[in-house]
Amino acid sequence: MKNMTMLKFTQRLLFSLLLFTVFYGCSQAQTDKKSKEKNDKHLIHMENLEIATFGNGCFWCTEAIFENLKGVHKVVSGYSGGHVNNPTYKEVCTGTTGHAEVVQIYYDPKVIGFDELLEVFWQTHDPTTLNRQGNDIGTQYRSVIFYHDQVQNQLAEKYKKELDKAAIWNDPIVTEISPLEKFYEAEDYHQEYFQLNGNQPYCAFVIRPKVDKFKKVFKDKLK
Repeated sequence: MKNMTMLKFTQRLLFSLLLFTVFYGCSQAQTDKKSKEKNDKHLIHMENLEIATFGNGCFWCTEAIFENLKGVHKVVSGYSGGHVNNPTYKEVCTGTTGHAEVVQIYYDPKVIGFDELLEVFWQTHDPTTLNRQGNDIGTQYRSVIFYHDQVQNQLAEKYKKELDKAAIWNDPIVTEISPLEKFYEAEDYHQEYFQLNGNQPYCAFVIRPKVDKFKKVFKDKLK
């Protein structure tokens, strides 16, 4: 009798394990399928986006501005234009690596064009000060457009020439226009810096006034 009871217990245990395995397998398969579908949609979506790379002073400010535009899906802070591989923020801040603090802007060209991004770029910093924006001084803060193709190059050169001709500023524009060679993503703590550190003094007294002014001027282009 005791052996019969043990046999029934063992059979129930095996049956329960079998049910769990089948259920877990189906559940995991469904989860994996949904995850794959989500990733596939994300990749397809990202393939439809284009990228612009701008530097116009501290990338905390630049990121805080461009991420508010309709049609912009992602803004990544980083470094470009230098001669050192995989530079750190500390190294870039010395001004000896040749890199500029830049942002890469992933945007939907069906919603916002590169020419519109250029408009925001030139109106949200002073492109006439060489290697400087306000109190931020050094080659890492230079005004620069790193173009990804000849269309971007031509538009940037055309816009720069027209602005100089119109004498919008008292001094000539010194914005560098160069082909993008390498982009190095900045450390994690630099990403979405303004959003995560809005009460920090630099954010409150430097970035916030720029963002507020930008929102007034470009209110029709905001998300």
